[in-house]
Amino acid sequence: MNRLILLRHGQSQWNLENRFTGLKNVPLTEKGKAEAKIAGQILKKNNINIDIIFSSILLRANETAEITVKELEFKHLWSDNKLIMTCDKSLNERDYGDLVGLNKEETAKKYGSEQVHIWRRSFDISPPGGESLKNVVDRVKPFFIKFIEPEISNKKNILIVAHGNSLRATMIQVGLYKANEISEIEIPTGKPFVINYEFNKIVSSEFLM
Repeated sequence: MNRLILLRHGQSQWNLENRFTGLKNVPLTEKGKAEAKIAGQILKKNNINIDIIFSSILLRANETAEITVKELEFKHLWSDNKLIMTCDKSLNERDYGDLVGLNKEETAKKYGSEQVHIWRRSFDISPPGGESLKNVVDRVKPFFIKFIEPEISNKKNILIVAHGNSLRATMIQVGLYKANEISEIEIPTGKPFVINYEFNKIVSSEFLM
């Protein structure tokens, strides 16, 4: 059995402030760092090995990856005190366009809660100047097919540390959810979600405790 582990970054400063973050480079809070550390401890407790790491190019995901993997004490994942991982913009968070930096409650008052809900939860409707979830799926898909699927076929254990929407896009890509289901799936910060494979087929998936 090999595994694909999906990990949303720990709490960021703008998560704490309830702001739309998108592509903005925002650091982890102390709680976020603690969540990343606990994620590593959970993986260690469950005897999860990691062969390859993928992440976005955003600070909060990279920082989470480093803190999490440090808990696993795998020397083969480090070189010159740097974590060996492939970082790519394809795995970035959804771009919220004109909403970036705005408090979500204030945005609901300005545009109406129904409109903001549509922007946040619909599959193919974009906020002004930003991306829809469909746009995120469209950029995650070719990267996943080219770089991640072959490693799954090679029976590698893969860790992807990214963002709520790019991880939702990954769940669609592997066939766990359909496009009309995924927007309601909640992915909490710092909780490892493990997809178990046998003979290149998904046999189970779960959030680890």
